[in-house]
Amino acid sequence: MEEYFDVLNEKGEYTGKTETREKCHKEGLWHKAVVVFIINSKGQVLLQKRSANKRMWPNTWDVTAGGHVLAGEFGFQSILRECKEELGIELNKNDITFIGAGISNNIKGDIVNNHFNEYYVANKEVDETRLKLQEEEVSEVKWIDRDEIIEKIKDNYNGITDKEGCWEYLIKYYDWLNK
Repeated sequence: MEEYFDVLNEKGEYTGKTETREKCHKEGLWHKAVVVFIINSKGQVLLQKRSANKRMWPNTWDVTAGGHVLAGEFGFQSILRECKEELGIELNKNDITFIGAGISNNIKGDIVNNHFNEYYVANKEVDETRLKLQEEEVSEVKWIDRDEIIEKIKDNYNGITDKEGCWEYLIKYYDWLNK
């Protein structure tokens, strides 16, 4: 099924147009994306390993869940959908907290991802052995300690995706928790 995104201008304003995923990525049209970090009571963050068939960052550890905001959706709706689709995790609107937004530009091969990103956190206990992973998206999941993920981020994204902005918001969130 073809996915359609709301097309935004360079300021993040809705243009009233929608385009396919393919056209947005081919022409570098601005659109929305979301990220959620699920953090447990130990302060660990749940990471997913992207499947080998992903065009961007295959076989690389990534945020808990994320993806594109479909045409007509709000970011928080996309988070709920993506968690369910990718991991089988049921969240509701009250489970997630908005922690920031930013823009990113990632070019990998013939894909131009111009995103207005929204970042969220969900504090939740999850048994990673009971998750239903979407095989075409996710190959495995694991919990990682706060200090270890911060070290990876500060070490030029060692072993994790080099997505602009999102990891820095995770650090900012951890800093806020420690105050």
